[in-house]
Amino acid sequence: MTDTADAFDGLSPALGLDLLRTGELTVEGRLTSASNATLYCTVSDGVHSAACVYKPVAGERPLWDFPDGTLAGREVSAYAVSEALGWAVVPPTVHRGGPFGEGMVQLWVHGDTTVDLVALSRRTDSAALRRMAVFDAVINNSDRKIGHLLPTPGGHLYGCDHGVSLAEEYKLRTVLWQWQGQPLPEEALTALSSVRVQLREPDSTLSRELALHLSGPEAYAVRSRVDLLIDHGIHPYPAPDWPSVPWPPI
Repeated sequence: MTDTADAFDGLSPALGLDLLRTGELTVEGRLTSASNATLYCTVSDGVHSAACVYKPVAGERPLWDFPDGTLAGREVSAYAVSEALGWAVVPPTVHRGGPFGEGMVQLWVHGDTTVDLVALSRRTDSAALRRMAVFDAVINNSDRKIGHLLPTPGGHLYGCDHGVSLAEEYKLRTVLWQWQGQPLPEEALTALSSVRVQLREPDSTLSRELALHLSGPEAYAVRSRVDLLIDHGIHPYPAPDWPSVPWPPI
């Protein structure tokens, strides 16, 4: 993996994850453009500190197609899938208490502002972007916007806002359709095979996290999607009866 300490206030992802779990959260402001309560915070243990995002369950707006109060858990589940794939697509993310109750807390990514995100989203030669497309297929991401791409100064690519993912029904909606129908790269098939093994082991970290935050059918659907990707060996196609691109796409 490329270096990401530059994106996390000089902290490694591992140290940042520990800080998220144990540090004290201080709310600095609110991201008013977000549809759910999204608070910009600092987290500190007295020695280290970092910027982070805190999304309390109490601030989640009800949705017609997702159970109430489950978005924070879906964000944490998406992080678990990212780690199981070995690709670090999602920044370090935890589920913990905060000033406004339980919620999702994720390290803030200080992105590379020189990158043209629209141009990046259209590339066909980026291995990192292609990995993200595979990851989105696994988590059934229904909201992969261009603005959810977070390239770092060190060259790594993260993604954010995975609350509306991991539904049981096929809801894939993304700006990354440029590989639809194409064979999956070998590295993707290898990573997916590893995830399949982890999903079949009830005591694996991945299985435990999914069982904690998803319903039984939703967790089973993750395994089914992984099986389909491996068995067919291609990037998925858009659903014929579901909008294929989020709106607005930015």
